[in-house]
Amino acid sequence: MASCSSPKTATHQTPQTDIKPASVPDAVREFRAAWVATVANINWPSKPGLSVSDQQKEAITLLDFLQQHHFNAVIFQVRPQADALYKSTLEPWSYYLTGQQGKAPEPFYDPLQFWIEAAHKRGLELHVWLNPYRAHHVAGGPISDQSLVKTKPGLVVQLKEGYWWFDPSLKETQDHGVNVVMDIVKRYDIDGVHFDDYFYPYPSYNKNEDFPDTASWKKYQQAGVIYPAVIGAERVLMTSLNVYMAK
Repeated sequence: MASCSSPKTATHQTPQTDIKPASVPDAVREFRAAWVATVANINWPSKPGLSVSDQQKEAITLLDFLQQHHFNAVIFQVRPQADALYKSTLEPWSYYLTGQQGKAPEPFYDPLQFWIEAAHKRGLELHVWLNPYRAHHVAGGPISDQSLVKTKPGLVVQLKEGYWWFDPSLKETQDHGVNVVMDIVKRYDIDGVHFDDYFYPYPSYNKNEDFPDTASWKKYQQAGVIYPAVIGAERVLMTSLNVYMAK
């Protein structure tokens, strides 16, 4: 085949010696985390009302999987809808845990404490994950008498698709959210706190209409002040939390 090819003049290219391989520093530490969603029983527990034994077995299965696949942290959703997957005097027990909002596990155990101990035993950090402003999810069962929709009706608004939402501009909303976070931080050996990835609801939750905060918006206009309505909802909560912790 070489004899059939046309002769070519060889060309020589001088290699570029000034180019050096990229130097990538070794990672001192990587954050390899997985989210465990409890809202609508997405990840844990698999359905409301499981026995305590089954809940704990499912938790251990998930944590063993994370350990075996070299994760080093788990982000556990402990407040999916102004409720608690831990012992709380501020908000009711979660429907997603027992199938009845406000009902504690029987026999009693504290799911968050169980997850903390089981995660740490496997070398995993345990971070808590909270939805700061969702007051009731459409998959969250009936609204109980203990729901904040009923105990703090002045703080929430109803959306057209059946959800209930805290009005983030209200100081009472901010104070309650800070109190919930600080209660967890003070009582549990957690390694981090995460807020959900959205604050105001998706437009589809309210049939693509504006968030129904007309009352607080008018109050803000009449007051003629910038704080707190102009700044974003997430900044309101974080500002309040930072101020609280600084004290």
